[in-house]
Amino acid sequence: MTAASTPKGERRRSALIEAASQVLTEGGFDAVRHRAVAERAGLPLASTTYYFDSLEDLIIAAVEYGGRAELTRGRARLAQLSTEHRDVDAMVELVLDQMLGEDPAFEVLLLRYERFVTTGRRPYLGPLMRSMQAEFHELLIEIFSRSGFAIDHKRLKQLIALVDGAVVNALIELDPDPRAVARAMLRDALA
Repeated sequence: MTAASTPKGERRRSALIEAASQVLTEGGFDAVRHRAVAERAGLPLASTTYYFDSLEDLIIAAVEYGGRAELTRGRARLAQLSTEHRDVDAMVELVLDQMLGEDPAFEVLLLRYERFVTTGRRPYLGPLMRSMQAEFHELLIEIFSRSGFAIDHKRLKQLIALVDGAVVNALIELDPDPRAVARAMLRDALA
């Protein structure tokens, strides 16, 4: 049994992953450094290299932790969602809550999209991001289905691209409410 597989080792590893996820959420990828993560977790600096082979491994764990938390929140919301026809406005809000999160702060949204875009510069994140994206798409398809909107994967990808494009353009223009821009675009597409 290695130290990493003991209960204490698992707690330390989990604390590092959670700390790395927080640092990533607050400061983006450039903020995730061994020292910053160890300090946030309240652990010695050497623990980051003891429990993770590289900074890349730590970043993968942090991205997965955050992504899994988002999927868990989405699935919990889905579990509470009754099967009934919803109007377009209600459907738009459900989708935007899943895609953009419920925190409307500009910086939070900017960091969320940075995580997606950075996958292109960090190919080691690709397999994880594609796997979580597939799960996310299934979640959205089920939300649409329970709301009385028939949608296939092709149409879902079009709607996601529409929302993502609207948000990115709003971020570029420093629009104080990217969600409102995405709301208007998605509403028009679903109406």
